[in-house]
Amino acid sequence: MTAAAHQERLMTVLQGPLFSEKSTLAAELNNQIVFKVRPDATKREIREAVELLFEVKVDSVQVLNCRGKIKRFGQTKGRRVNWKKAYVRLAEGSQIDFLGAD
Repeated sequence: MTAAAHQERLMTVLQGPLFSEKSTLAAELNNQIVFKVRPDATKREIREAVELLFEVKVDSVQVLNCRGKIKRFGQTKGRRVNWKKAYVRLAEGSQIDFLGAD
């Protein structure tokens, strides 16, 4: 893979931050940020993408595969898509501010 193609893939690895009670608690206690990522992303790619996009130092990455729920619409059965989330622990002194508050 060329350097330009690798750089382009890293830009698409992160799909967005996840905000929930659990992710807020992880951010306060463990300096962790939770992201929704591509299902085929690896820990190394996630680490490189966060360091590239936010210019912070990443300490560790933990990844979870979340299975889509089975839903019913009347008599028709359906299924939501499977997705992946990553808990990214930032190094001491590193911080990401999504709200842009001063």
